[in-house]
Amino acid sequence: MYDSRPHAVSKVLSMNDTGETGGHQAGILVPKGGEVLRFFPDLGNEEKNPRSALYFVDESGKSWKFNFIYYNNRFFDENGTRNEYRLTGMIKYFRENNLKAGDTVILIHLPDGTDEIRYKRETTLVLRESVTPYGTARKRLVIGSDWKVIDY
Repeated sequence: MYDSRPHAVSKVLSMNDTGETGGHQAGILVPKGGEVLRFFPDLGNEEKNPRSALYFVDESGKSWKFNFIYYNNRFFDENGTRNEYRLTGMIKYFRENNLKAGDTVILIHLPDGTDEIRYKRETTLVLRESVTPYGTARKRLVIGSDWKVIDY
């Protein structure tokens, strides 16, 4: 079944993903449709908030455990609103490798069954200047933060 799903995906990290905003976020949002979701295990919709532990090895040989979760309380709770996939438990990896918004994380399924994680530093960042209604200049980092299926 190795060939039936994407072998690698990448994600340009946002400030929310890396924790740079200081806000609480329950992991990186994974899009529900398309090829990227097929990279991850199928969690189904038979139980509330199913999850799967994912183990990746970095380029230095260190093992990392992340969690892939389908938050689906919309289908189980009367007032539930969540219907989203998230990859959680990555902040320690980001901090240990000093990853920031604009850097890219690459997840790879290797033919031997091992899953590998790599990163690529952003070398060109775009800052957009704007002026607030109060006349204050503000700079914003502009990045594309989409997931992509990649050839690796």
